[in-house]
Amino acid sequence: MIRPEPAGFLELDGVQLEYRFTGPLPEAAPTLVLLHEGLGCAAQWGPLPEALAAETGCGVLAYSRQGYGASSPVRLPRRLDFLEREAEAVLPRVLDGIGFRRGLLIGHSDGASIAALALAGGDPRIRGGALIAPHFFVEAATLAGARRARAAYEAGTLRERLARRHADVEGAFRGWNEAWLDPDRSDWDIRSTLARCGVPLLILQGAEDAYGTRAQIEAAQAFCPRDCLSVRWLPGVGHEPQRQAFPDTLAALTGFIGTILGRP
Repeated sequence: MIRPEPAGFLELDGVQLEYRFTGPLPEAAPTLVLLHEGLGCAAQWGPLPEALAAETGCGVLAYSRQGYGASSPVRLPRRLDFLEREAEAVLPRVLDGIGFRRGLLIGHSDGASIAALALAGGDPRIRGGALIAPHFFVEAATLAGARRARAAYEAGTLRERLARRHADVEGAFRGWNEAWLDPDRSDWDIRSTLARCGVPLLILQGAEDAYGTRAQIEAAQAFCPRDCLSVRWLPGVGHEPQRQAFPDTLAALTGFIGTILGRP
């Protein structure tokens, strides 16, 4: 176990995972763990970690999964169960590594899927989760978005932007894009696991999300225990509410967190 610094690396079996930490340490307050999107990293949450720490009194950890940001590169192709492995094999060790005692998961896109899988695992330290633009199964809109991203990457514009954040830009992009577009993964579906989410769950969904439709939210409403789930729709917002509607996203998250963990 390490004592989290404002920035550093966690080492798991020779793999280094970049992290950023703000706010009180886990022994002093609950911890919020941020799980980034499929092309994200610890640095791409913008002002959200600091704002959450200030508004909730919690510590906030953001880390880059293997293959992203300054973390160790990942061997390609990724396994088709890469989200499940992250939730079941990696995330618990990250929590142990920082001395996590209690708190919430906040995930975006792929990170939201990882959070949902982790919540279904029943770790008693995790008191709830907020899912931003989650994926619970493969749908046409997600694949279309991945194809558009591939075209932008191969044209060079997306590659240049990603290179500012990722040490191994090729691994970061190909690992995400090729996994989602792999025909053998077309039947990926974690809807049934949502029935095991026995803690409060908030979904934030942009109404104009190009990577997922209302069907993802309807799946959560069908499978999650009714007394656990709340949904917040954000009109005119796309796939990144934390950037495109920051005040509304922050308010929704802090209200949810305060209800579960109490106020500082």
